Amino acid sequence: YAFAAMMVGTTLPTPMYALFADELHFQVLTTTVIFATYAGGVLFALLAFGRWSDAIGRRPVLLAGIGFAVSSAIVFLLADSVTELLIGRVLSGLSAGIFTGTATAAVIEAAPPAWRDRAAAVATVANIGGLGIGPLLAGVLVQYAPRPLDLSFVVHLLLAAVAAVAVLAAPETSPRTGRLGVQRLSVPPEARSVFIVASLAAFAGFAVTGLFAAVAPSFLLNVVGIDNHALAGLIAGSVFLTSAVAQVVARRMEPHRAMAAGSAILVVGMAILAAALHFSSLPGLIASAVVAGVGQGISFSRGLAAVAERTPVDRRAEVSSTYFVVAYVAIALPVVGEGLAAQAWGLRTAGVTFAVAVAVLAAVCLAAILVRDKQPAAV
Repeated sequence: YAFAAMMVGTTLPTPMYALFADELHFQVLTTTVIFATYAGGVLFALLAFGRWSDAIGRRPVLLAGIGFAVSSAIVFLLADSVTELLIGRVLSGLSAGIFTGTATAAVIEAAPPAWRDRAAAVATVANIGGLGIGPLLAGVLVQYAPRPLDLSFVVHLLLAAVAAVAVLAAPETSPRTGRLGVQRLSVPPEARSVFIVASLAAFAGFAVTGLFAAVAPSFLLNVVGIDNHALAGLIAGSVFLTSAVAQVVARRMEPHRAMAAGSAILVVGMAILAAALHFSSLPGLIASAVVAGVGQGISFSRGLAAVAERTPVDRRAEVSSTYFVVAYVAIALPVVGEGLAAQAWGLRTAGVTFAVAVAVLAAVCLAAILVRDKQPAAV
């Protein structure tokens, strides 16, 4: 519960960006920058605090993550400038970065023996499912409840309070045998070829999730012409929710075949997105989020599994951290590029260009996987 509740808060502002833009008078570029600062907070937390829970325990680190989430919600409640929105997003990223590693470990370690083989899937659903619930919850509250810029964050403060109680009630699962320090990033030589392909697929998929989380409401309003925050939240949330379902369903698929399938599905999703933006199609926009979410979920989760297969056990933590760094850079940089392109060319053209670029990258990954699979047969 605590894992899901904290991840809800990280995507909660998505349906509100347009309202903040109207109130504070900024454009899509600023929206993408505000969104991208979240990734900076995540990366800092992953690298600076990624090993802390091994040394001091899961509970105190998780409580710190909840503290950052509470601070973020308070900043958003009081925000009346872009600077304060940026601070709120950084704090939210710190919370997410702490929970991504520590809560995943805690869920897996706390699972009873009968659930042990499903614990990783439960952690995935809590993580990605929470990201999907955030825009849905906020969209409904913004559209149909009073105080659209405040109520969602008040609700999240209540969720965070219950999460703190839950963490305090849960057993400590860390043996506390690790040491404090910065998480090292590296990839051993035997895993590098797989890591390159998998990380490119992860980059493409996370770039898409960043696009929908930051810009989907703008697509809906300015390209399709529909002003409904609940619908905007549904579109943004569906890419995460379908990703969570796909990751669970695909967890027994052979990693390389799954990566190929995920990359191919992502190409299809981006083709649908380009067509939806060109024709201002609401069904197309929703379909692109659903299809792209499936492709992202499969390629990301099974890509990580493929890398883990080729990595020595004692190096998996640093390799996984490196993989997540690639993913969160993908959330930030491409979406800022989308904002710059929207400012120069218009939102529709920028969105179509983004979709084509991601489709090309996913197609390159697919080709690399297919070529690699054929090599042993050729020998």
